[in-house]
Amino acid sequence: MNTPGLSQADQAWQDAQLALMALQVDPVRLGGIWLRAAHGPVRDNWLQLLKASSLKTFRVPGQVDDERLLGGLDLAATLQTGQVVHQPGLLAQAHGGVIVLPMAERLPSKVSAHIAQAQDKGQVHATHAHITSPAQFSVIALDESEEDEACAAQGLTERLGLWLDLRDVSMTQSNNTLEALGQSELQEAIALLQQMQTSHEQVEALCQTALALGVDSLRPPLMALRLACVCAALEGRDAVEQSDLQLAARLVLGPRATRMPAQPQDEEQEPPPPEEPEEPPPEQEPDSEPPEPPPEDEQEPEPPEALEDVLLAAALASLPPKLLDRLLMGKASTKAAHGLGNSGQAKTSKLRGRPLTPRPGKPSAGARLHVLATLVNAAPKQRLRQNNPGSGRVVIRSDDFHVQRYAQQTPSCLIFALDASGSAAQHRLAEAKGAVELLLEQSYARRDSVCVIGFRLATAQVLLPPTRSLVRAKRALGGLPGGGGTPLASGIQAALLQAQMLHRAGSTPMLVILSDGRANVSLAGTGGRAQAREDAQTLAQHWRLTGYPSLWIDTAPQPEPQAQNLANLMGANYFPMPYVHAQRMASVVQDLSAQVRRA
Repeated sequence: MNTPGLSQADQAWQDAQLALMALQVDPVRLGGIWLRAAHGPVRDNWLQLLKASSLKTFRVPGQVDDERLLGGLDLAATLQTGQVVHQPGLLAQAHGGVIVLPMAERLPSKVSAHIAQAQDKGQVHATHAHITSPAQFSVIALDESEEDEACAAQGLTERLGLWLDLRDVSMTQSNNTLEALGQSELQEAIALLQQMQTSHEQVEALCQTALALGVDSLRPPLMALRLACVCAALEGRDAVEQSDLQLAARLVLGPRATRMPAQPQDEEQEPPPPEEPEEPPPEQEPDSEPPEPPPEDEQEPEPPEALEDVLLAAALASLPPKLLDRLLMGKASTKAAHGLGNSGQAKTSKLRGRPLTPRPGKPSAGARLHVLATLVNAAPKQRLRQNNPGSGRVVIRSDDFHVQRYAQQTPSCLIFALDASGSAAQHRLAEAKGAVELLLEQSYARRDSVCVIGFRLATAQVLLPPTRSLVRAKRALGGLPGGGGTPLASGIQAALLQAQMLHRAGSTPMLVILSDGRANVSLAGTGGRAQAREDAQTLAQHWRLTGYPSLWIDTAPQPEPQAQNLANLMGANYFPMPYVHAQRMASVVQDLSAQVRRA
């Protein structure tokens, strides 16, 4: 299974083909495959191998409704027979097969939760045969996201045993394909899998490896053990060997690593014994021969390397260099910027947006009647309501009414409140300009806008109304001078007024303040640190009452207690950044936007 001398891309393609063979043997217990690959010939070649295998595939679109996914009432048959007739959903139809999720990174959380719940029930039945049989299926999640984009939901990927990454595989490398398992080979492997034997030491070694790599869930070690059994069955063996465990650790535990394993502490060296006076060696007779070394059979053998160390080395060998760099820097997982490519917060609407599951209610106050859901609710009750069941009429009452609901995404706006006071304001404004430009480049895809407020001297000024124009942002920020006092209260007040206007217009406001918090100009425009601090605290509390999200970036050389206190009063996330860099600022603000969209 492991071919020495292969490049990383060749090894990834070979692992992808091995994953398909393993899925043929035991699709349910392995969970499935999370395939990260761009749309192109490499992924198409892999899907052709999937199509050529013996696996039955069922594609589930991302916008599938609950009734189509989970099953529901067969309206036509129910009205015709007068009895409740249910129709199976896609999950029930996929029993014994594989569900393919295209664009899994955009799959709604509700759909992924339904799939994960149904998959858990199927795996429980596979372990305990006495439980009533639910749908048993495997999942292949096709993920097209990049490193800085949102990936598939964690609740779904955790249940998929094999994580594959084909983004670095070329089209030429993907043309080297292996033959799929034939029917006789598949039956032989399944028979060997049923009588596969594992030892307690092997299970403990996998668990120790998972613990060392920071894999906290119990699912990956179980899936790794199952993959080792499948690999042994594919090799024609009825017992798991060390090579099978190494391969399972590399494919299952390696991609899930969240930390580097702790280095073993150096054993304390014992002090050498005191030197004794050397005695002169006895004189050897000229005819005496030197003693012969003991034979090789009598030499002490080197102690064998522990199994968990071998598996850990195999798992670490599968980590890509970028992941190793992130782990060494303390960033365990890739940046999942959830919400990128989407607009602001979702709100329920009665007229427009993405359709949601209908709810019981009366068609009034702008709500529209959902005819199909109303008929589905009324159909099972027709035998009780009709005096003449053969008349063909459907009796509908007010308690059958269901209304339509929609989820409408609102646009979001980032409000930058910049402290333009002090001698170092020019440097901070230069970095703020770079951050705004970076955010504006990304705002088009997310339909976000940016508003810039500068406060200096005695008042605050809206430099840039909400816009997505990069040219206007550069022109507005370029004409902002620096120096003077710090009217922090005026800056918060101006941001509050802008946020209220944006909220009335249907947008989601988010405030980002760049200041050291040292207010010295009151709301009335007069000097005095005590009054200026009191006004700033009052307006900070007003902002907290609105519930709008906010972020405070402290630009002081050292973390400023006044800035921390104001951030707490506002309910803002506090981020000390003595040396402001545009890219770091844009990254922090992007994380704030992601948190708002996940809320």
